[in-house]
Amino acid sequence: MGEALLELPPPIERRVARRLNRFVVELESGERAYINNTGRLLDLLAPGRRCYCLPKPSGSTGLRLIAVEGEEGGAALVDTRFQMAAFERALELGKLPWAPCRVERRNPKLGSSTLDYLLECGGERVYAELKSAALRVGRYAAYPDCPSLRGRRHIAELAEHARRGGKALIVFVAAIPGVCAFKPHEEGDPEIPKLLRRAASAGVTVKSFSLHYEPSTSTVVLDKPEIPVIL
Repeated sequence: MGEALLELPPPIERRVARRLNRFVVELESGERAYINNTGRLLDLLAPGRRCYCLPKPSGSTGLRLIAVEGEEGGAALVDTRFQMAAFERALELGKLPWAPCRVERRNPKLGSSTLDYLLECGGERVYAELKSAALRVGRYAAYPDCPSLRGRRHIAELAEHARRGGKALIVFVAAIPGVCAFKPHEEGDPEIPKLLRRAASAGVTVKSFSLHYEPSTSTVVLDKPEIPVIL
């Protein structure tokens, strides 16, 4: 059993009808829910799939979709804001042995990109980017599930920073229950695996950890503090 990183309000259970656009999912109840994960999520947002929402008092939708039922118990955490909050909490608690770090700054600029974090790790400054790996390919968590120009740019910026002698980190949040490792998804974007291999060769650290959402307790649970990254 993993460790709870976040406690959320009780979920509102619904079922998916269809995805209307990048940010809105229509539910079988006729309601609409906001979603902040811009991946296609075709396997998760299938019609009839049980999903979990929180109230969203402002905006054009009354709900915010945060998770979708998984294949092996628990649910896939698709909400990227909660993925980031879970990562930050894991850092605070010292639950990621490969990242003895604290957040120095959010949304730092590097080149032409805005990244997720500037971390302080043992006296060194590390530019870091989180990516949501919410696609299941067998026993693997994978990224991306569609072409990502932004993802390519971030990886390239971090690789260039590492070549200049800087410290850089890419973290894939395997947000699906029951996965054993992470690997890039060539069918989603054939450039991403190539860029990741080049980045790793340039000195960028590439890591992954796994978590999921537990509807019965409305918690985000850390499953494994590190899973293998297969490039």
